[in-house]
Amino acid sequence: MKVIEPMFRRALIAALCLGLLASCGFRRKKYENPITKDTQQPDKVLFDKAVKDLERNRFEIARLTLQTLINTYDTSEYLAKAKLAIADSWFREGGSNGLAQAEAEYKDFILFYPTLEESAEAQEKVCMIHYRQMEKPDRDTTHALKAEEECRQLLVQFPNSKYAPNAQQLLRNIQEVLGESEYRVGNFYHTKGSNPAAANRLQSLVDQYPLYSRSDEALWMLADSYSQMGPRFRDKTGQAYSRIVKSYPLSPLAEEAKSKLKEMEMEIPEADPVAVARMKYEAENQVKKGMSSKALSIFKKSPDTTQAAKSGSPAMERGTPTLPASVPVPVAAGAGVTDVSIGTVEGSNSALDTQPDARAPKPEGQGGAAAAGGTPASGTAASGAQGTDQQQTPTNRSNQKGSKKSKKKK
Repeated sequence: MKVIEPMFRRALIAALCLGLLASCGFRRKKYENPITKDTQQPDKVLFDKAVKDLERNRFEIARLTLQTLINTYDTSEYLAKAKLAIADSWFREGGSNGLAQAEAEYKDFILFYPTLEESAEAQEKVCMIHYRQMEKPDRDTTHALKAEEECRQLLVQFPNSKYAPNAQQLLRNIQEVLGESEYRVGNFYHTKGSNPAAANRLQSLVDQYPLYSRSDEALWMLADSYSQMGPRFRDKTGQAYSRIVKSYPLSPLAEEAKSKLKEMEMEIPEADPVAVARMKYEAENQVKKGMSSKALSIFKKSPDTTQAAKSGSPAMERGTPTLPASVPVPVAAGAGVTDVSIGTVEGSNSALDTQPDARAPKPEGQGGAAAAGGTPASGTAASGAQGTDQQQTPTNRSNQKGSKKSKKKK
């Protein structure tokens, strides 16, 4: 015991010393994009100094040096390298603020230098920024959706880049996480008995992410949901079973799907040879998790992507929300019945057709009763009287005013 205690103390002191050295900046991580040209130009000297600070995690000093290079030597051949190094410094620094700044710097670099080879690397770093912030399938999928979009952008904008194969595998991993998220929601609705909602979620899953590792189980639940929604969904039920047999022939559910198709008296499709080869490749290259990784997975924030596909082309279009199959499809404007016309009905004996219209003007002979009542005449007389008053001349008005004044004096 006396011999073990000093050895333990020495090991503990050594570990503490290594930790202090690492925290003080003595740990170096080599920079990926140095300038290999051997020259003593002042702009090259500034860049090399910034790279040394960057490798020793002195990010703020490195950014100040690079900014000095950009402002002082605005015609330097190393401007693109300096701008990329600034983005890399934010990426290495990490944190929510650092990664947000890195994404903005990488986007600016791609905008100003779209034809450089480093632009594909910058786009991959943008994808990795959101990939590292992905959460588990039962949590927020914002970063997963953003990572999927950025990886697709890399494959579309730089299809021949050396970063394209890695981006393709990242996209498979991301779609595995998104597929698992949809699968859990669909499974919840299916267990609850909400068959239209379950069918809607599961149909979107199998259409959008066919490489998802549990697509055969999703199709099985999809067929069961459609079968419980009534006979008018019989065709959709058969399509789900047929898809298991054709696209996932090595699945343990394939034989049961064939039995269901026999019971429904529907045609059993042949297995797709491409699907057979893909499933064999996936079975040979499957990653098996150990007991320790399974036990520690509950404490990790990042999702598990070991079951993601290793081959096949990932989906290159983003899925759109759909309505459940039980909801009637609204008729578009201008569609539907267009042969509506207006006309009179022949042979009708209703009062509207036989009696005269009360709103039509009456002939002159039928207006005598109104004239005999005297109302129009009195109205005419009144209007005549008013017309007489209105036709008085200014002289008559002045005479009337004078007579009134004389009466007042008397």
